Amino acid sequence: MFLGLAWYWWLAIAAVLIISIPFKIKFMKWWSKRQQEQTKGPCGKWGDDG
Repeated sequence: MFLGLAWYWWLAIAAVLIISIPFKIKFMKWWSKRQQEQTKGPCGKWGDDG
């Protein structure tokens, strides 16, 4: 036991982390693309102000 958890809990935690890595990468790519689209967009709230 390590930190009070049995070995199979560490195996389950490791599996969850390994499975979640591709989702995190996909989310980070989507988020950066979204941020770039927001910075390229119009500055004003309504787009054609000003």
